[in-house]
Amino acid sequence: MGSMGASAAETGEKAPHAVCVPYPAQGHITPMLNVAKLLHARGFEVTFVNSEYNHARLLRSRGAAAVAGVDGFRFATIPDGLPPSDDDDVTQDIPSLCKSTTETCLPPFRRLLADLNDDTAGRPPVTCVISDVVMGFSMAAAKELGIAYVQLWTASAISYLGYRHYRLLINRGLTPLKDAEQLTNGYLDTPVEDVPGLRNMRLRDFPTFMRTTDPDEYLVHYVLRETERTAGAAAVILNSFGDLEGEAVEAMEALGLPKVYTLGPLPLLAHEDQLLRPTPSSGISLSLWKEQEECLPWLDSKEPGSVVYVNFGSITVMTAAQMVEFAWGLAHSGKQFLWIVRRDLVKGDAAVLPEEFLAETAGRGLMASWCPQQQVLDHPAVGAFLTHSGWNSTLESMCGGVPVISWPFFADQQTNCRYQCNEWGVGMEIDSNVQRDAVAGLITEIVDGEKGEEMRKRAGEWKEKAVRAALPGGSAHRNLEGLVRDVLLAKN
Repeated sequence: MGSMGASAAETGEKAPHAVCVPYPAQGHITPMLNVAKLLHARGFEVTFVNSEYNHARLLRSRGAAAVAGVDGFRFATIPDGLPPSDDDDVTQDIPSLCKSTTETCLPPFRRLLADLNDDTAGRPPVTCVISDVVMGFSMAAAKELGIAYVQLWTASAISYLGYRHYRLLINRGLTPLKDAEQLTNGYLDTPVEDVPGLRNMRLRDFPTFMRTTDPDEYLVHYVLRETERTAGAAAVILNSFGDLEGEAVEAMEALGLPKVYTLGPLPLLAHEDQLLRPTPSSGISLSLWKEQEECLPWLDSKEPGSVVYVNFGSITVMTAAQMVEFAWGLAHSGKQFLWIVRRDLVKGDAAVLPEEFLAETAGRGLMASWCPQQQVLDHPAVGAFLTHSGWNSTLESMCGGVPVISWPFFADQQTNCRYQCNEWGVGMEIDSNVQRDAVAGLITEIVDGEKGEEMRKRAGEWKEKAVRAALPGGSAHRNLEGLVRDVLLAKN
């Protein structure tokens, strides 16, 4: 298996060629890049497709070398179909991006595949497409060429079920909402029983797009279409592992999906794989933000478990008032903290913190604009993670064995938060209407309290299971070998 690339060269056969198409947002690019590196290490030629907008951002944040590619691993671009924006260094508006990729990306993607197959540079023809589930337009292009088509679902299995079961919510008359009051009057706490593959769900625990009074809400129909279309792929890759989400994975397959391969946690699998099969692509990083190096040395000087790490991911935005509540919550907890404040964290405003807060926390807080998150969560000084519960962050906190305080913002984050707090035993939730005293209280509980101790123990157990899945011979490795052998290299 490991010598596949060499054997292709020896026998004069052309190497297999995978085209990887992530949805153009950071939380989707990162897991797809890990999949691409794993395939490259197994002798695949890889073409990684970014949007032109994100390609330009990468050039600015990391320089031309970041997207120069290496032998057998190259970058290509297609337009995302959105008009140019005034500020070209923020995550684009998600509904607009969903609409434009769906409506405009297929023709440029077809042209890209034709160019790649028009073999003037002696590259092997494309043999498979690995597409983000929400870039499902690519299915048509792969089917036209008769090549293997596999999808990557970058979120949790539970959130996939949450989206697919919007149909069930609609059929039961739970959504669309009758009026906007139902958002705040306790209606969202309605228990939703008998949801195949999901446990103990309330309406509020489903991905947020169903919180609408509009029966034609674009994103509701968009996620239904994209998730239902997965049945047409040859296989689905999931960044998760059986111990964590086995029940939900079985429920996905029961919905008529082809085989679901859990390759998670992908960062751990990719890291283990690089130790076994070092390749030039291991060094490629596609962070759209410039990471600040001082985070790790700062943590080195702190006591074990003493620092609260705060990061709301790449898309969450909050009001200035919410940000001030979080700030004072951190201040009143008396704990040391590392807070990642993106330039676009506050809606329509630069993220500015009160002078009094900065004065009160001088010497025990570090603010940075971006950091290498897994390394931070792996650091012994970090004792708790204040997070939005995006799926990458959820898995990374488990891999670091760090319990969480969760403030879910949108989409699948509510579902992940519900499981972190209720099923997996590693988290506590903050009310969306955030108050400084509640923040300070939860931080104190998680760092010093009994509940916190119990959650740290559970987080440590999950870490062991995650590591076991990613080690040679573990479930992620076995599933990767199966995917390559039975799907990507199977003769059509």
